[in-house]
Amino acid sequence: MEWTQSNAEKRLQELKVPDMPILAIRPTPVSVDSDWFQKYKQECRKFTRSLTDSVEELAMMNLSREEFMDLLMGRNIPTNLSIRFRTPLIFGGKISAENMFMCLTFPHSQNMDRFIIEQSGNETLWLPNPARKIYLPIHSTISGMGGNAVADRQSQIAAANVMASRRQ
Repeated sequence: MEWTQSNAEKRLQELKVPDMPILAIRPTPVSVDSDWFQKYKQECRKFTRSLTDSVEELAMMNLSREEFMDLLMGRNIPTNLSIRFRTPLIFGGKISAENMFMCLTFPHSQNMDRFIIEQSGNETLWLPNPARKIYLPIHSTISGMGGNAVADRQSQIAAANVMASRRQ
């Protein structure tokens, strides 16, 4: 069954990503270079280093100070975070930081995979395409003045430190 934008948005609500913007493409499979993974890893490092403009979103992810700094330095991606392509390589997407975004692996990345797979064979494919580098559903960004978990407070402190260093 061919999906409309309305069908796609309804399905995203069911998959608990209700505020995810989507992009319609006409999937035309292309071949992917055999050395794609090496290029991907290099671009992931570049992408993670570019996240200094996204510290507010990172602070909402409850990362430890070590995870936060490792991520921003391009050394390591914390457990349960995924870097995704906005347009998959097999549909002509490029290996570039501009074609990437980050989200929680469970449940968001897994649900986005399910969303794309369910459209298999359709002439129009609706792809998740968040406006920012990090996708957090709106319900996870609404909180009080501060958390009561140690990791939450450490993330907030680390984010404040990075923001202060960027202003100097």
